[in-house]
Amino acid sequence: MFKTRNPYDLREFMKMNDRCPECSQLMEIEVGFYYGTSYVSYAMAVAFSVATCVAWWVIIGFSLDDSRFFWWMGVNIALLILVQPYLMRLSRAMWLAFFVRYNANWRSEKPDEPERLGSRPPAENRPLLADEGGE
Repeated sequence: MFKTRNPYDLREFMKMNDRCPECSQLMEIEVGFYYGTSYVSYAMAVAFSVATCVAWWVIIGFSLDDSRFFWWMGVNIALLILVQPYLMRLSRAMWLAFFVRYNANWRSEKPDEPERLGSRPPAENRPLLADEGGE
């Protein structure tokens, strides 16, 4: 799905293939398709923060007499920064799974082509650009 396997290669970690290398499913179904992943990523970050809060409460506990809550906030922020590239990739995969159904016969059946193919119309319906030999 992604061009590089390492989610911590911060220059390349969000670059995706145009099509799935296995089944040739188009990755960007329409222009701006992945804008909704910000909501999925946010929900996962909130769930992660709730999980760390519960874990901190069970293991260490919270108290009004000291600064344990602020220590949790600092640790949680540091952990969120560390897992954010992974959460962003996972949210893209989940968003794509919301809209593209799994086909058990993907080896023999090609995926449906959407009406919009990215920001440029298909080559047969548009004039050639300068770098493609056009005007």
